[in-house]
Amino acid sequence: MASAKVAVLKTSPETVLSDYRTLMHLAEYQKYLPKDRDTALKINITWHYYYPACSTPPWQLEGVIKTLLEDGYKRELLHACHNRTVVVSAKKGERNNKHLPVVQKYGLRNIHLYEGEQWTRYEPKAKMRVLDQIFPRGIEIPKRLIGENIVHLPTMKTHVFTTMTGAMKNAFGGLLHERRHWTHSVIHETLVDLLTIQKEIHPGIFAVMDGTIAGDGPGPRCMVPFIKNYILASADQVAIDAVSAKMMGFDPLALPFIRIAHESGLGCGNPNEIEVVGEDIREVNFHFRASQNTFASYGQKLIYWGPLKPLEKFLLRTVLAPWSYAASVIFHDWIWHPAIGKHRTSRILQTSWGKLFQSY
Repeated sequence: MASAKVAVLKTSPETVLSDYRTLMHLAEYQKYLPKDRDTALKINITWHYYYPACSTPPWQLEGVIKTLLEDGYKRELLHACHNRTVVVSAKKGERNNKHLPVVQKYGLRNIHLYEGEQWTRYEPKAKMRVLDQIFPRGIEIPKRLIGENIVHLPTMKTHVFTTMTGAMKNAFGGLLHERRHWTHSVIHETLVDLLTIQKEIHPGIFAVMDGTIAGDGPGPRCMVPFIKNYILASADQVAIDAVSAKMMGFDPLALPFIRIAHESGLGCGNPNEIEVVGEDIREVNFHFRASQNTFASYGQKLIYWGPLKPLEKFLLRTVLAPWSYAASVIFHDWIWHPAIGKHRTSRILQTSWGKLFQSY
């Protein structure tokens, strides 16, 4: 008998908003999100440019907001939620990825967690695997998220550190401050710790994943975007990542963060124990690969897991740290995006999904 449920649907630019409503109902989302609590819509902004599959697309955000409002969730209790990254501007990202027009259209609050929001030291009830060691002075999280529901809005894409990224990784930006890169060398255990904390602080957790355009290769930015026309939803953060991983062509239980979370009872990572409703995806395999590296990720891996490991704290946690931020910006924004990214984006913008994006 299946111990978790994940809804999966095929969609199109013409039907995507209504399909998101059907998807969320298939996943029985109202069972998991109390209507009397504030609900944070955790938008994913992985780059301040629009790059297909990289960040939450506007139709994903609109489909979720529209469904919540139509089902009686109060507008005043909903808000868009953004985090800060040292190399990515959320303010530019919400404009370039067309999030801001959607939030304004539906009259929602737009919360940037690093602007006027109180961060508080949180002591988890459960034992942490790594976070208490990385932040020995205390784990700080946004105070407003304590007691709120959260809806994660990731996309289907690969990742150079975790093979794929989805619902569990989406909390990485929301719960931890900009020094979260300190955890990259133990990223799998970190994601498990963050899910543990989420289960303590959120009355309701739900994830809606967009795979209309999915990303393959050295993600989460330098990917090749492919139109796949899938959307997914689940209250089980481990299960939705497991199903997404399997669809992309990976063995979910071979990915440490999914396996550890599964073994810890935080969700179901075994596809054989997950009930998939909506589409029959047993034969779906994107044949994605996440083994490639960019120049930037190769350098990072040398520091996190390679011969430069003894210098990790010196290079990334001292006054020398800005060199790594500058290197990332130079490579991604000044070199890769103008030379490669813009051309790939232009090709997608000529498709029906690209035309939908430009209509926002």
